Amino acid sequence: MSRDADDARWRDPKRLWWPLALAVPTLPWQAGALVHLTGVAALWWWGPFFAFVLVPLFDLVAGVDGSHPPEAAMRRLEQDRYYRWCTYLYLPLQFAALVWACGQWAGGGLGVGGAIGLAATTGVVAGVAINTAHELGHKRERLERGLSRLALAQSGYGHFYVEHNHGHHVRVATPEDPASSRRGESFWLFLPRTVLGSARSAWVLERRRLRRRGRRTWSRHNDVLSAWALSAALFGVLGAVFGPAVLPWLLLQAVCGIGLLESVNYLEHYGLLRQRRADGRYERVAPRHSWNSDNTVSNLFLFQLQRHSDHHANPLRRYQTLRHFDEAPQLPAGYAAMIVLAWVPPLWRRVMDPRLLAHYGGDARLTHTRPAPGPAGPLRAPSR
Repeated sequence: MSRDADDARWRDPKRLWWPLALAVPTLPWQAGALVHLTGVAALWWWGPFFAFVLVPLFDLVAGVDGSHPPEAAMRRLEQDRYYRWCTYLYLPLQFAALVWACGQWAGGGLGVGGAIGLAATTGVVAGVAINTAHELGHKRERLERGLSRLALAQSGYGHFYVEHNHGHHVRVATPEDPASSRRGESFWLFLPRTVLGSARSAWVLERRRLRRRGRRTWSRHNDVLSAWALSAALFGVLGAVFGPAVLPWLLLQAVCGIGLLESVNYLEHYGLLRQRRADGRYERVAPRHSWNSDNTVSNLFLFQLQRHSDHHANPLRRYQTLRHFDEAPQLPAGYAAMIVLAWVPPLWRRVMDPRLLAHYGGDARLTHTRPAPGPAGPLRAPSR
């Protein structure tokens, strides 16, 4: 039998493991069950414990897997709807858990610590929902794009749909991209810059799109306004059903979800820079412009978001077919562990700055570096 025939018969060894991602939207229910069984109110914080303690431990035990499907199997995998349903099913679980959490907050029996813990757990669901929206939002099918926008409603971050697809993917690893972090820039400095910059960029991009089509910016055709309106409607309905007492907790879980997303944004392109060509334009996006991780467990929970280089090279490629590239810089751990590291800037720089410099052969001039304060303005990409 030929090698092509063998490749065509290839079977995904992770096929039965991809639904593990659907454990994430059930985290609030898991927390409630654990509190009920043990009487330990601290277990309302189960979501952060699961995400930032258990998943890194699972990654450590399972190790890394740099394998990917053979080229001959790609088309068949892309067309297999089983993988799509693994993302589709996240949404009903996500919103059912949100409604249940509102019921718990409205009940008033959690105490302040328990209510905050449940908001943090629900925020983990919201943050990973943005990742699910990311996977769906890159596809051509109208259903998937609609589901993407719906998944973003819980976090109130619907403008991500516009900015990520039409802003970040164009400007990634350049000083013009608010979602690309710079060497020497802590996560806590990056956070306000990316939140405000991404919202501003999304608005500008949408305004330009509508003007090209001869439509008004302030209209129902504005994807940014409609996304924010969807979040307002969701929160309004939940507030009407469960009472206004749930609104602060809804806002807190949204903030947690946004913080989780932007933590991921921080580590995905830290210090990486596309160089300018002789004509003044940036070089084409390549695998070397994204940090990757092949940690098995966190890739299962995140629909292989950690294979970020192939995603930027092929945005329409579905998660089950994303490939490993040897030229892509590799993170020392999975996203879950690296997020915690990013929250402690001195440790982050001690671990990541040497890796970044090694990636550029020790030449710091080739990195995307935080500009020195002063009237000179932001650092521009150097020429090569």
